[in-house]
Amino acid sequence: MASLFLPCAGGVEALLADEVLRITGISAETTRGGVWVEGDQRTAMQLNLESRLATRVLWPLADGIYRDEHDLYDLARRVDWLHWISPAQTLRVDVTAMRSPLQSLNFAALRIKDAVCDTLRDATGERPSVDTRRPDLPIALFVGPEHATLYVDTSGEALFKRGWREDTGEAPLKETLAAAMLAAIGWAGRAEAGPLFDPCCGAGTLAIEAAQIACGIAPGGQRRFAFERLLPFRDHLAAWRELQQAAKARVHAPAVSIFAGDVSFRMTDFATRNAERAGVSHAIEFKTADALQRPPPAAAGTILMNPPYGERIAPKGQGTGGQPTAALRAAGAREAFEGGGSSAEFFGSLASHWKRQYAGWTAWLLSPDMKLPGLMRLKESRRVPMWNGAIECRLFRFDLVAGSNKRAEPTPAD
Repeated sequence: MASLFLPCAGGVEALLADEVLRITGISAETTRGGVWVEGDQRTAMQLNLESRLATRVLWPLADGIYRDEHDLYDLARRVDWLHWISPAQTLRVDVTAMRSPLQSLNFAALRIKDAVCDTLRDATGERPSVDTRRPDLPIALFVGPEHATLYVDTSGEALFKRGWREDTGEAPLKETLAAAMLAAIGWAGRAEAGPLFDPCCGAGTLAIEAAQIACGIAPGGQRRFAFERLLPFRDHLAAWRELQQAAKARVHAPAVSIFAGDVSFRMTDFATRNAERAGVSHAIEFKTADALQRPPPAAAGTILMNPPYGERIAPKGQGTGGQPTAALRAAGAREAFEGGGSSAEFFGSLASHWKRQYAGWTAWLLSPDMKLPGLMRLKESRRVPMWNGAIECRLFRFDLVAGSNKRAEPTPAD
């Protein structure tokens, strides 16, 4: 047994702990940036296959106080590397730092690599090679101000790489963030959840992630993992095949409708092809349409959207003084915005359109603009803190009703 660490995006820790309990039946302990869970090889394999919210599944090796790269070398020499790798295999070391006194993270990675190679050379007379693309043993080093921890990365590539997305647009949404948005609003793909609609779908990530949930498709079912090449997992590959077969056996037809669209024919084409690769093209109705004009695809349901915004996409339109506008830019307003249109005008128009035609729907929008409700002249009923990479955002909920655009009193802070 080991205390596995599953890192995740900021604000997702509690949601990930709930997911881990649902997948494994084991309670996880939340900490900043992830969760800890007690488990073995089967647990690690199961979480790699089933977790939609974790970015990786890390197996701890050693930790301790350090002052410089020599201490990191000594820390790595404490590990029985022969248990993890043979001289014929390859390795790679990735370093993540937070307020570390180290001058060079590359040199820190080099010292960890030296420790592994020296251990195997002393024991066998041979040493493994480095492979920066697809190593047999991916090693992760985390260094803080005084403390360092070594892990084996059982995932290999980050878990947001599901294996189906080949066509992307500008600044695509990560699959793990899309899953976090769905988890945050409590949408689990069951019939009682009602239809889901993304009117600015881009490459389709939100809709595809939702469709896989609705169809019971495991997020890791179409990719490979580093643990498949690790020595401690070789005696557990039969159990891995059983987990894969069980995941395939539970796939079913969706019990709820999912709709998506974009003003760009190019993006809806990308989204359709991605959905085909993800095995959910039958579960999503894509339509090329302007979000400001598209009528409701169902009598009621949930709108969930992540309109691109200034920090991720530098808009072509210019604001006062020739500076790019930094507010939200939605896909449905792409043409107007690139011609110099106002995102405030777009969101005001979007809110008016929703009031006229989407009364009874619930809308959720992810935005870094804390003034979004003011732009829309709508009162949010909830706001959920969430991080899109390094960008602090809020997931705003609006309960749509017909009537005046006059905004009510401000909602209290998060």
